[in-house]
This record gives sequence, structure tokens and C-alpha cells, in this order.
Amino acid sequence: MLDKKFCRVIMGKKSVTDSSRRKAQTWPYKRQAQFERELREAAKKWFVSHSDSVSIKYPYILAEYNDWPQNIILSEVADYIQAERDKRQKVKSGFPLHKYIHHGLSSQAMLFNLVGPLIKRDDLQPLQQALEQACGLVWPVGKITASFEYEDRQVFNEDSGQPTSIDLVITGETGDGALYIESKLVEKEFGGCSVFADGDCEGQNAASNHALCYLHHIGRQYWQRLDEFGFTQGVFKDSPVCLLAGYYQFFREVLFALARGGHFVLLYDERNPAFYRSSSVGQRGLTLCDRIELDTPTYNLV
Repeated sequence: MLDKKFCRVIMGKKSVTDSSRRKAQTWPYKRQAQFERELREAAKKWFVSHSDSVSIKYPYILAEYNDWPQNIILSEVADYIQAERDKRQKVKSGFPLHKYIHHGLSSQAMLFNLVGPLIKRDDLQPLQQALEQACGLVWPVGKITASFEYEDRQVFNEDSGQPTSIDLVITGETGDGALYIESKLVEKEFGGCSVFADGDCEGQNAASNHALCYLHHIGRQYWQRLDEFGFTQGVFKDSPVCLLAGYYQFFREVLFALARGGHFVLLYDERNPAFYRSSSVGQRGLTLCDRIELDTPTYNLV
């Protein structure tokens, strides 16, 4: 039989739990899980309406990876993507499809569906107007070229493995002022460093001593680029934690854009609370086209 003291402890815990649950319902911002549920339901309905074969367990994912063209709204866009991949393979250049390109919530599929039709009909004006009006971005000059999954191994001396790949690059005739665009849909974060994640690094900041970093040891030039654009100064230099440990993908893409004289653009769904939250009590996270001015005025991070 339980004594009264034990019962009071149990009841007290239950009371706190109930109170926490009630308070959770009053949180003014949408939660990430709710956002994902809404998109999963929408993807499920889309696949059902088009009689697509889906995973039995996850009906918002196509049944097979090779079914990814069914995740592209216009068949001519899917054909264009496949043709571009074939073209690059012939010259031993990459065009990586994401592991979950067949997922109804794929950010890569979203970008293909959003920009692919514009590229296919050679009319990027809607994208140009959106970026210029919302952000004040200067559109590249002259004849425009748009490329999905853009790579350049020389930027960071990535001589082996999968190099840094930019989701979409908009380039003008001179190449200066190009837009390097990263797309996010339901992602909650930028990818971290795999060396740290695998337990091969304690995450110590290598800003003052690059030799601490395994990637620097094998010849990658991430830290040289961080030095070049002033990221290893100030708060980043003083932090005990490596800035690449949790934001590896982010810094690689930003540095890639800066090294090539361009602008980095993060394209995300404003309903995703990981990046932006809005309610009656105010806004949090990124606001529309946040701009960070670096010490070098030639480069802007958008």
C-alpha cells in the first residue's frame, strides 16, 4: 500500500504536468510539428489525387526513390532535370539529387517546381521581381543563366567526395553579383559538420589554431575562407565552440557565394517556425530578406 507522502509526490507531479500542458496550448507561435503535419497531409492528398504509388507506412512519400519525377508537377520540368543530369555526367560533373527527392516535403522538389518552369520557358522575370521588390537585390547583368545544384571544387579545394553544392545559382554575363540560393522547406536547421557528428572532433573552436580541424588537415580551405571574410574575428573567435560544428552547411554556402563575388540567398517557407514566427505578440526569427553587411562592402549576405 502506498504511503501518503508518496501519493502527494505523485499527485504533485501530475498537477505540474497538467499545468504545463495547458500552458503549452497558449503558446502564441505555431510549432514545427504542426507545420509538418499540415504539409504531410497536403502531400498525401496530392499523391492520392494523381493516383501515385506511395509508401504504405508514409503516404506522403512516393513508393520508390526512382519515382521522384512524380514529385515534379510539370513533366517537362522533370524531363529537363533528367536531361541536365545526363549532360553533366558526360563531362563528369555532378548534379546530386537529394536522398529524399521522392518525399512530398522535399525542399529540392519544391525548388524544381517553383523555378523549374521559369527556367524551362526562359523567363526568370517573376523571380527577379520578387527578389528586387522584397529585398532590393541587384539582379545580375546581361544574359542570365540559371543552374540547379551548382558546384566548384576549387573554392574550398574539395578534391574528393561530394563538394559544396548550391541549390540554385543565377548568373549574369560577367559572373559578378551572382545569386547563390539555398532552399529550405521543412528543414529545421543547416547541416552540421560530419566529423563532429561522428565523434572524431570535440568541437573545439579552431579559429585561432586551424591545425585543430581535421578538414583543414586534409586540405580543405574552409578556415582560410573564414579568415578571408572576417568570420574568425570578434564573437566567433572568442567562442569556445567551433562555428562549423552546428552550421557547417551554412558557412560553406555563404563563403562559396562570397568567394565568387556574389550574394547568398536563403529561400524558405515563411510558415516554417524554425526560420520565422509571427503572431499577435510579434515576430521572431528571420524577417523578410534579413541582410548582414560584412566589413568588406563589396559583399552582402542576404
